[in-house]
Amino acid sequence: MRIKLKNLSKTFSDERKILDNINFDEEIKSLAIIGPSGGGKSTLLKIIAGLLSPTSGSVEVDGTLINFDENELVKYRKSIGFIFQHDGLFKHMTVLENIVNPLVQVHGYKLSEAKEAALSYLKRFGLEKEINKFPYELSGGQKQRVSIARAISFKPRFLLFDEPTSALDPEYTVEVLDIINELKEDGVNFIIVTHEMGFARYACEKICFLYGGKILEYGESSKVFTNPSSMELKRFLSKLLEWEKV
Repeated sequence: MRIKLKNLSKTFSDERKILDNINFDEEIKSLAIIGPSGGGKSTLLKIIAGLLSPTSGSVEVDGTLINFDENELVKYRKSIGFIFQHDGLFKHMTVLENIVNPLVQVHGYKLSEAKEAALSYLKRFGLEKEINKFPYELSGGQKQRVSIARAISFKPRFLLFDEPTSALDPEYTVEVLDIINELKEDGVNFIIVTHEMGFARYACEKICFLYGGKILEYGESSKVFTNPSSMELKRFLSKLLEWEKV
């Protein structure tokens, strides 16, 4: 997929400028957006997803300009899969219903087709024994696996992950990252906002370093991590290494 951002800015009502005149035009297969908290990572991802509108500028996906009119956005949102930081599951629905109901009501699947698609991914992600459970009965890792199954079940154009492991214990973090890596091997295109630098480095082809609402570095993951050109990225990576030693 190709993402083009032109003069993209986002200012919230309290005058905070979160994104500052971003320009970007790249072909993406697997991209990690990294950077310190408050740098605009989740805001940028949500604008690409059509969940937030920019204050100014434009977004193109595969050559098509995203119209941020609410009626037009409905169609666009149906074409992508978004996985939130917190699972976003419907608490009153079972695991199976959380996947089947959106397939039927939003994507127009027949009930039998929806069940087949849901069960296929639930089995693949090791959740076939949990299909009749409610979200409160699941571990954090299981809930995120259900979220990913729901997002991929309708075969979206690409997936967007907004810090999908930030609320998880280390063991569940590994579970979720392994699934994302599996999807990458299947040829699924994705963008992920993450603080998991090991995953970003080894599982994502490209890295985007966002700092103060600007893209300070972009490139192949191996080069960005081994030879950062900006002092801001050097400091950011250095702090992470210090934390890992503690």
